[in-house]
Amino acid sequence: MVNIMWLLMLLGGIIIAGFTGDIEVVTKSIFNSAEKAVAVTINLMSIMTFWLGMMKIIEKSGFIKIIIFILKPIARFLFPGIPRGHRAMNYVLMNMSANLLGMGNAATPFGIKAMEELQKINPHQDTATPEMCTFLAINTAGLTIIPTTVIALRSATGSSNPSEIVVTTFIAAFCSTGVAIIFDRLFRHYQKWKGTL
Repeated sequence: MVNIMWLLMLLGGIIIAGFTGDIEVVTKSIFNSAEKAVAVTINLMSIMTFWLGMMKIIEKSGFIKIIIFILKPIARFLFPGIPRGHRAMNYVLMNMSANLLGMGNAATPFGIKAMEELQKINPHQDTATPEMCTFLAINTAGLTIIPTTVIALRSATGSSNPSEIVVTTFIAAFCSTGVAIIFDRLFRHYQKWKGTL
């Protein structure tokens, strides 16, 4: 659907440019956009390399263990169905830690491993468990303390103050995560209630 929308906008722009006699604007826009895209990608690669390196330093220094220690009681509340000491919880905690630090790219492998481990303890292999749904909801909401990827994108595109969005991003992410958790709990209780009927 999105591809069709992009195609319609692209064709619409070309047709309108043709009717107004500004078809050369389309050619200039294509080359300018391609040039900007390459420049942004190169800038973003350097910034992401820096932050991924920082994440590795945080992991190696043991600071990530402090974050995991702080998150463990919250994770126990959010994922009561994960057995104590199971590897799935370690991956969930690593994913949550990376997301809190705004390292979405670093969080993705942990998220995939967490889902794989959660599937191993799933009694119904063709249906997602409540823990899987909670994990997906929290990841989609994306609670972040420092939105490093967004800061990197703003910096790469020439923002004069790329970090000015930190507070508003945190408030928005906090609200979205809160809503995700509330609805997750409501659906869990609804499923239990439905099962007792």
